[in-house]
Amino acid sequence: MTQPKVVALGGGHGLAATLSALRKVTSEITAIVTVADNGGSSGRLREEFPIFPPGDLRMALAALCSDDEWGRSWAEIMQYRFTSQGPLDGHPVGNLLLAALWDRDEDPVAGLDRVGALLKVVGRVLPMAAEPLDIEAEFEVSNGETEIARGQIAVAGASGRLRNLTIIPENPPARIEALSAIAHADWITMGPGSWISSVLPHLLIPAQRDALISSKAQKILLLNLDPHPSQGGDELAGKSPQEHLKLIAKYAPHLTLSYVIADTSVVQQPAELEKLVKSFGGRLITADLRQERGSIHHNVEKLAQLLASVMNETLVG
Repeated sequence: MTQPKVVALGGGHGLAATLSALRKVTSEITAIVTVADNGGSSGRLREEFPIFPPGDLRMALAALCSDDEWGRSWAEIMQYRFTSQGPLDGHPVGNLLLAALWDRDEDPVAGLDRVGALLKVVGRVLPMAAEPLDIEAEFEVSNGETEIARGQIAVAGASGRLRNLTIIPENPPARIEALSAIAHADWITMGPGSWISSVLPHLLIPAQRDALISSKAQKILLLNLDPHPSQGGDELAGKSPQEHLKLIAKYAPHLTLSYVIADTSVVQQPAELEKLVKSFGGRLITADLRQERGSIHHNVEKLAQLLASVMNETLVG
């Protein structure tokens, strides 16, 4: 049977988990990664060089490395962080490698492909836009007052109800490689991850949003294992799956979904959520997907088994 061509959209640890699961299902994977991070090592490198934030791209490459001694050892090296009292402290080796390739060769996709060849990755890793981005969010905080948070770090630390989300610069061009991958995909996944800074930005690139809407691929939305707000990791922590879905509808009102996958524990109003999923043209699937009770991370094996089951059910026809 021909392996399905899958495009996975997202960023950070959420996308890495999805990629780790998908590689157990198919080798035809294209990861399209958000490029708006301004914190940690990525933020420091962006201050010094006019480059993409390498962190999420590095994590995607490591998640797709070949499953042999060569690939696993290089993935460990890519993820290794320097520990020192100097300026290298906290920088992962992979971030510096990507920064060096981009500083020398300029074309970011060529640099990603070169590192992908070194790691013998399964599939390909691409940026979601043709230039680095920033995000800006407007939150309603109290008594109708609003606050503006600019940059991924500020947005992640903000509170209140999201009123508007924009990317800077507005209307950036997409990479043609990403648009081609979407056009030829059998399946497209979105999430899980920080909803405002890793998932929704993919719907703010006009050409990419239009490609997603017009794509004939089956589309899967993976909802978060919603952590308690004090645990951090998601700007919409503590919000319901319905609120996450309504934001998808707000920024891509014509987007249809084939499946929405949620962990059983986060579905408190199944009838309401199922009705909302049907409005996207999709089917709600709930399952136990946590690493363990109370964990905020997906179990890769459980997720892989579920994705395989969903994809094979459709591909049989």
